[in-house]
Amino acid sequence: MQTIKDTVREIVFAVLPVAIVVIILQFTLITLPFETFLQFLIGVIMVSVGLILFLLGVHMGLLPIGEMIGSALPNTGKVGLVVLFGFLMGFVVTLAEPDVRVLAMQIDFVSQGEISRNLLILVVALGVAVFVGIAMLRIILNIPITYILIVGYGLIFLLSLFTPPYFVPISFDAGGVTTGPMTVPFILALGVGVARVLGGKSTSTDGFGLVALASIGPVLAVMILGVIFG
Repeated sequence: MQTIKDTVREIVFAVLPVAIVVIILQFTLITLPFETFLQFLIGVIMVSVGLILFLLGVHMGLLPIGEMIGSALPNTGKVGLVVLFGFLMGFVVTLAEPDVRVLAMQIDFVSQGEISRNLLILVVALGVAVFVGIAMLRIILNIPITYILIVGYGLIFLLSLFTPPYFVPISFDAGGVTTGPMTVPFILALGVGVARVLGGKSTSTDGFGLVALASIGPVLAVMILGVIFG
């Protein structure tokens, strides 16, 4: 019950400031048509209810199952299996990420179908999956995250020199949308679960940073797609 109260309070304080600002603008500067303003108010209510239910689902289902999977995989004693399931989880969770689909629809609309929505979603999901697998390998081999970040962003800046200009901002947006409400909780829980089981490792040091690594993947993947399209 306390979780429900905390979640409702969190969403109200998150959505209410936006609603207040728009309401003030409505009666002072912009004066939208009443029908449009009414649609906004209804949308605020629907978004609030949806976010409350979503976050409750995250706390009840995604976080516990992510940690359980992350804790169970290392017990197999097979490095390849841990990396493989990290890859698969990163791929399927990204396919379900709403932010990725919104970006893909907008790009498909602006490019008039030249950049296919489904192709972009698959490329972004593949990029996340590869780097989640690398993140699992990093935890197992105890590789400092700094090294991977330097190499990853070095490749990004190098590849940006060969990527068509209109693909560069798309690629960085693709990296941003993968830090959405579906991907982040699951990947973090998975990493914490793996780090907790592996002896001699610090959960706080190894379990976090996965989102930073996962965000590199889609940027590189979309840039490579841009080179191919270019």
